[in-house]
Amino acid sequence: MSEPYVKTKNKNGVGYIEFFHPAHNSLPGNVLSELARSITSAGEDDSIKVIVLQSGGDRTFCAGASFTELIDINDEETGKVFFSGFANVINAMRKCPKFIIGRIQGKTVGGGVGLASATDYCMATKYAAIKLSELNVGIGPFVVGPAVQRKLGLSGMSQIAMDANSFYSAEWAMQKGLYTKVFDSVEKLDEEVKSFAEGLCNYNPKAMTEMKTMFWRGTEDWDQLLTQRAKISGKLVLSSFTKEKLKEYK
Repeated sequence: MSEPYVKTKNKNGVGYIEFFHPAHNSLPGNVLSELARSITSAGEDDSIKVIVLQSGGDRTFCAGASFTELIDINDEETGKVFFSGFANVINAMRKCPKFIIGRIQGKTVGGGVGLASATDYCMATKYAAIKLSELNVGIGPFVVGPAVQRKLGLSGMSQIAMDANSFYSAEWAMQKGLYTKVFDSVEKLDEEVKSFAEGLCNYNPKAMTEMKTMFWRGTEDWDQLLTQRAKISGKLVLSSFTKEKLKEYK
C-alpha cells in the first residue's frame, strides 16, 4: 500500500470504515474530509447497522495530523481550516446515529487519540500505546481535548497532554476507560471486533440510536466548541516558538 485512501465495506450489516496513509497513517486535510463524509454516509445507510473505524496496516493506528501540511501554514484562516479537520471527523462520529466501534491495532498519537476517544466502544492490542504530543511543538490538544477528556477524565487527559514526550501503555488506557479490552495480537483483536459488531446488529436499531444520543448528551455545543479550539491552534501554529520547532521536522 502506498496511496492514501478511505474506504467503506459492508459485511453482514457492519460498515468497516478504513483509512490509510503511508506516513504512519497520519491524516492530511483531504483524507480527514473523506473520513468525515464516509462516517456521515454510513450513518445514513440503512443496510449498515453498526460501524467499525479502523486503519490500514498492522502497526500505527494513527500518527495524528499531517506534519507536511502543518509546516506550510502561514496564516490564521489556513490554520483554522487545518485544525478543523479532526474536529469535523469527531463531530461526524458524535452525530452518527449508529454505534462506532474502534479497532486500534497499534500506537496512536495526537489526533489519533481523539479519534479513538470519539468511538462508542474501543478495543485494542497491547501495542496500542497513546501519546498527546502537541505541546512538543508549542500547540496543545485543543481540538481533540474534549473527546479525550470525555473518555479519560480531566486527570488522565491533563496527564498525557502535559507529559507530551511519553507513550502511555494500552493497559493504562484501558484502566482509564479509553479501551474496553486489550488483546495480545491483531488476530485476536479482529476476531473480537467482528464478533461484537455482528452481535450488535441483532439489536433494535432505534434502541441503539436512542442509547447513542443518551451517551453523548452534554456535547451539543461541540460544533462551536471545536471550531473555537481550531482557531486557538491556528493562531499558536504561527508563533515564533512553533515555527522554530517545526523547522526541526523539515
